[in-house]
Amino acid sequence: QVQLVESGGGLVQAGGSLRLSCAASGLTFGSYAMGWFRQAPGKERDFVAAISRTGGSTVYADSVKGRFTISRDNAKTTIYLQMNNLKPEDTAVYSCALRYGYLSAGLDSWSRESREYKYWGQGTQVTVSS
Repeated sequence: QVQLVESGGGLVQAGGSLRLSCAASGLTFGSYAMGWFRQAPGKERDFVAAISRTGGSTVYADSVKGRFTISRDNAKTTIYLQMNNLKPEDTAVYSCALRYGYLSAGLDSWSRESREYKYWGQGTQVTVSS
């Protein structure tokens, strides 16, 4: 059974930092690309960042580029999202997702699409106060 478990969310002031973690189990972690998405209250789920199965390729939403960094440790079957210079508009539930069935070493244009990801974590709340 595939499980993704996020941690690291919380309340932080604007300009602060948080690091989210997503631990995976139940499959060969290093075979799959992973992504982070977020959903604010009353809004649709948005793409945040994605990372290839090797960690050699990453892609970011324009709204977080230069502030957030996605990374992975395949030995620990975990991905991370380092979030710096947080803004109130970053407030959302952040979820990690696994792109099952996509085995390429890189990323493609579909990496930003939530429907490409089969397995999802339960999410962790990030709240940024002004």
